[in-house]
Amino acid sequence: MKIGFIGAGHMAQAIMIGLCQQKYVPAADILVHSAHESTYQPFADEYGLTAVASNAEVVKQAEIVILAVPAAQTLEIVAVLQEELATNRPILVSVAGGISLAQLQENADSTGLSIIRAMPNVNVAIGQGMTALVTGQATPAADLTQIEQLFKALGDTTPLAEKDFATFSALAGSAPAYAYLFIDALARAGVKYGLNKQIATKIAAQTVLGSAANVAESATNPWNLIDQVSSPGGTTVAGLLAMEEAGLMTAVVKGIDATIAKENKA
Repeated sequence: MKIGFIGAGHMAQAIMIGLCQQKYVPAADILVHSAHESTYQPFADEYGLTAVASNAEVVKQAEIVILAVPAAQTLEIVAVLQEELATNRPILVSVAGGISLAQLQENADSTGLSIIRAMPNVNVAIGQGMTALVTGQATPAADLTQIEQLFKALGDTTPLAEKDFATFSALAGSAPAYAYLFIDALARAGVKYGLNKQIATKIAAQTVLGSAANVAESATNPWNLIDQVSSPGGTTVAGLLAMEEAGLMTAVVKGIDATIAKENKA
C-alpha cells in the first residue's frame, strides 16, 4: 500500500515521521510532493521516502492521499486534481482545518469518492497523537476502518461530528502548547527552589506523562484522581487551593475559548 502526501509542512511531516517510526509501511511507499522542493526533497531523502514530481503523480500512485496544505489552497488543489481523483479513486484524507466535507466533495467533483476529514495533533510523530475523524456519505466503512488503523498506529482516534472539529482542534491541536507551558511553569518553580532547569524539566515532564497515562487508563475521572493524591490538610490541597485562587481553571477555559473563537473566524 502506498500513502501519498500533498504538502510537507509541520503536520504532514509529523504524520510521515510517525509512519516511519511505527514501520506502518516501508518508507519508500510514502510518496510526497509540495510546492517547495527545497522543503520536501531533503525531508524525503532524510527518511527514505519517495519524492514525486507533482501532486497529480501522488494521486496516480497512492491508494491513500493525505491532503496537508494550508486551508486557503486546499480546495483549489482538489479542483485541479479532479481528473486524477476520478480515474484513480484513492481514499482522500484532508487534514486542513476549516474545510468541510461538502466543500471537498464539491471541488473533487467525483461521485462516490471516499473523502475523510482527519484532525491529528503533532504528537503523531512519536506515536502518541490524538486524531478526530469524520467521513463523507460516500465513504465505505472499510475505507474508514483503514484510515482509523493508520492513525491508531500513531496514537488514538475518535469519531467526531464535523461541527465539533473546532473544539477538538483547541483541545487536541493547540493544547500540546498549553501542556508545554504547564510543564515549563512547573520546571521554573523547581528552579526557584534551587533545582537545575534540565533536571526540573525532566521531573515535570515525566510527572505530567505519568499523570496523563493514569487518566487515560483509569475508569474514574480526574477529580477522583485528585482526591487520591490529596491528603486532608496536606501540602497538595494547599497547592491546589493556591492555584485555584490564582485562577488556573478559569485561565485554561479562557485559553480554549480564545482558541475556538480564532478558529471560527478563520
